[in-house]
Amino acid sequence: MLIAALLAVAGVAAVIGVGLPMLRPETPAAAKPATARTPTPTPTPTPLTPAQALLAQASDPNACAVSFDGDGIALAPVLQTHGALFDALPIPARPGFVFAGWYRTAQEAASRASVARVNGAQSAACTDRELTLHGAWMTPDENAASHTRVPILMYHQFTTKPEGERGWLRGNYAYIGDFEAQMRYLADQRFYLPTWDELDAFIDGRLFLPARSVIITDDDADATWLELAVPVVTEYRLLTTSFVITKYRHEGTPSPYVLQRSHTDDMHEAGANGKGRMVNWTVDQIAVDLESSAAILGAKEVMAYPYGHYDATAKEGVHRAGFTLARTIDWGFVEQGTDKLALPVIRIDYGDTVDSLRREIG
Repeated sequence: MLIAALLAVAGVAAVIGVGLPMLRPETPAAAKPATARTPTPTPTPTPLTPAQALLAQASDPNACAVSFDGDGIALAPVLQTHGALFDALPIPARPGFVFAGWYRTAQEAASRASVARVNGAQSAACTDRELTLHGAWMTPDENAASHTRVPILMYHQFTTKPEGERGWLRGNYAYIGDFEAQMRYLADQRFYLPTWDELDAFIDGRLFLPARSVIITDDDADATWLELAVPVVTEYRLLTTSFVITKYRHEGTPSPYVLQRSHTDDMHEAGANGKGRMVNWTVDQIAVDLESSAAILGAKEVMAYPYGHYDATAKEGVHRAGFTLARTIDWGFVEQGTDKLALPVIRIDYGDTVDSLRREIG
């Protein structure tokens, strides 16, 4: 019995001994360390250039950012319209120098060749909506030595009759064939066509103008001007100013090459003394009239005296209305120091040919 009991206990122990390893929980293996992920760097955006920032705000697909380069020039870019005439290009200042214009390349700026100069008489041609213009300079002595004199041509009405019109205004009617030949001559000879702000700066001695410069103007915006002459200046791409009597004509410009400026609103009429209202009205009356005319045209800048009549009161009224320049009918050329409110002209009448023009202006 004792032996049997011992054997039984031993058997149980053997069974328990064999089964113990299977009953113990398995010890977990050591966890593998996780691989650290390197964060993807956020790319730093390339800052926009001033020109690009300007374009980013423009909704016009033809908008062009024009930047400016040159010695002493630190100007912000401006928006222009690709394919349209340049509008209000800046005229920078630099101590001891006279500005000599904008050019499309630094080489052209160094040459100061008038045929390559860029201003409001040319169209903006941009690449990828951007353009850089390069400024040129000269000394005041060089500017004075140029002896530039700028003719302002003055036309009135036009006729298709080679023999001219009849009546006391016969001289006002330029034969359209002569006009076309004159405009072709100016275009072929590559005359420089200054804008009015350029003429203003030229008079002050702040801007050089080429010797072969000319400004083309018409008085009254007569129907014959619109029908006969405007197509000619448009064909030859010649910047022209039409002085409009806004009491009679409110339409917009007939051509991108025609600037419309004031010939007054209601002062192209005779006053009490038989002369124009310009020399009969008070300073305040003149200023109010010119303000009305400017509001219709959307520009001040320059006006033309009706009948060429002006005096000190008229000039004060023009100044008070905010105009910088005023054109007379007095014969002469614009030079440095010319009275800005008494600009002279070269009048073109019936019978004046292209040879007449050549003798007058070179």
